[in-house]
Amino acid sequence: MQLYYQKIKSPIGDLHLVANDKALVYLGFKDLGWDAVKKANAIIELTKTQLNEYFEGKRKKFDVPLSLKGTEFQNTVWKTLGKIPFGKTWSYEQMALAVKKPTAMRAIGRTNGLNPISIILPCHRVIGKSGSLTGYAGGLPAKEFLLILEGAGATKN
Repeated sequence: MQLYYQKIKSPIGDLHLVANDKALVYLGFKDLGWDAVKKANAIIELTKTQLNEYFEGKRKKFDVPLSLKGTEFQNTVWKTLGKIPFGKTWSYEQMALAVKKPTAMRAIGRTNGLNPISIILPCHRVIGKSGSLTGYAGGLPAKEFLLILEGAGATKN
């Protein structure tokens, strides 16, 4: 299946979008060198529109079709990220309980770090149990920006 790629500017830096004809495959901070046509398609255009609305404070939920490729555990974690309400944060412990793996906090952290659909699958909403910001592929300033944008407020660093 043909892949399409486009790099866009955002308030938190460049974002790289990859989609096929049916779904968004990747939204991230790094160009992973996808074998893709460097132009937008309907899915990328929809994603750009919804991201712009999000950054303007006009969108709280995305409805872009997604294609996730990972293990069963990874897919479960990534889908669970989508259940964290806009403007709220969960700890890694809360995520572990939500996926019914109460001792898997480190695995949750690793899996969040591999999240192929940043922002839409909001791994930025997962923070340390103490309320501290923890790693984020786009950097901690981007994570804090997104949390403030969503009304979750700044957290302890």
